[in-house]
Amino acid sequence: MTIRRRSRSAAGILSTALIVVLAGCGPQGAPPKAASAAPFKAGSATVGAHPYRPPACSNQTRLASWSVARLATQLVIVPVEEEDIAAAAPAVAQGVGGVLLFGSQAPLGTAASLQSLVRSAPGGVGPLVMTDEEGGGVQRMANLVGRMPWARQMAQTMSPGQVEALAKSVGARMLEAGVTMDLAPVADVDGGAGPNARNPDGMRSFSANPQIAATYALAFADGLEAAGVIPVFKHFPGLGGANGNPDSGPAATQPYSSLVAGGLVPFRAAVAAGVPVVMVANASVPGLTSSPASLSPVVIKGLLVQRMGFSGLVITDSLNAGAIQALHLSIPQAAVQAIAAGADMVMFNTSAPDTTLQNIAAAVETAVAQGEISRATLVAAAGKVLATKRVDLCLSPELVPAPKTS
Repeated sequence: MTIRRRSRSAAGILSTALIVVLAGCGPQGAPPKAASAAPFKAGSATVGAHPYRPPACSNQTRLASWSVARLATQLVIVPVEEEDIAAAAPAVAQGVGGVLLFGSQAPLGTAASLQSLVRSAPGGVGPLVMTDEEGGGVQRMANLVGRMPWARQMAQTMSPGQVEALAKSVGARMLEAGVTMDLAPVADVDGGAGPNARNPDGMRSFSANPQIAATYALAFADGLEAAGVIPVFKHFPGLGGANGNPDSGPAATQPYSSLVAGGLVPFRAAVAAGVPVVMVANASVPGLTSSPASLSPVVIKGLLVQRMGFSGLVITDSLNAGAIQALHLSIPQAAVQAIAAGADMVMFNTSAPDTTLQNIAAAVETAVAQGEISRATLVAAAGKVLATKRVDLCLSPELVPAPKTS
């Protein structure tokens, strides 16, 4: 799903983005353009070579008829182990928006298992199937797609073009295995040791130099997109130099004043390039918010969307991370806060995904009834999810005219 259409080189975009960052200007770049190229294998509601599409129909008009529970379910990403993909079938049958694969060695039958899973989705609207293929020690299915060095090693030993080619090769194998989204690249600017309980990045970061980190992150994303896999820039607004790992407990990024000319540079370059998806971190941002960024409207709506001009899909990091648990929030409570703050999809990692999914949907229904979240917010978020999947609800079998009889 190549949403970006870059007429300039990555370096050119980066230079422009850096100038704007230092100038402290407003919205950056154009919104992502309409996608072309081959569709993903996440499930589509298209029918035949010449589907029927009523002229007044759109995803938004179709979503307007969905129940709040169905809309909420489309905004959730559930975890599943690679060794037991069928365990996600109940969630997919309920219409969950995404499935996140965990593990370290994918079975040889992963492609067939995922194909069967996607087919069980209601209305032909399959989930995004995602995993973490960053490189180094963060690869879930290297045995199927091939091994990559740590991001930092890539930047130190390879050219951006070589990184792009490697990501394209790995992405092609991911797509063959049925995975449509990679939760990578890590666009954080970091030069420390790790990843570990203290530093979430370390070798996962391409560089401590913002320009180098941006150039290589964009190259990695280009390779994935060329292969037909959706890249995800993470962890906004930048975990490099954070005072702790939000997976382990409360953590704060560098002060916003420092991020402007540092950690935000790769993300501004990414937005200018039209990247399709950004993941928001669970760390607070001194100078902006004392709440985790994933739950903060100041960070998501204010900084990412309004000031930086991002119009793609916004997803959270795991909502049962230590930084969220420290606030004594349940996953459903955190999900409601994240969606209200501007997140389009929420994710978590728990041993009871089906129950958690149902509890999130129920919590969102209550939030809508109490006026904490508007129905329009859910429709807009679900619309972004469908756009990312390249699903057009108006190209569905029930809208195809019945054949004429003589």
